[in-house]
Amino acid sequence: MLTSKQRAYLRTKSNQMETIFQIGKSGISDTVIQQVNDALTARELIKLRVLEASLLTAREAGEMLAEACHAELVYAIGSRFVLFRRNPKKPIYDLEK
Repeated sequence: MLTSKQRAYLRTKSNQMETIFQIGKSGISDTVIQQVNDALTARELIKLRVLEASLLTAREAGEMLAEACHAELVYAIGSRFVLFRRNPKKPIYDLEK
């Protein structure tokens, strides 16, 4: 569970990030979950976007993916959301600040 300070830290780090995944009208499939898992392992922090054609909101999609990938939903605003999962072998972000 992330504290508010950790969320704020990750939020500032995600501001400069590009969106690497889009959730469309097909929703969240096993393929999307696997790709998000791989990206979280490599990057720890990823930004995603929900397209207008999707039946899900950003918060709904974020919560579903976070649960499926054992990650944390950092925030969801508008059509974008950010997920975080610590890589125990090679951590990138120092959350002890």
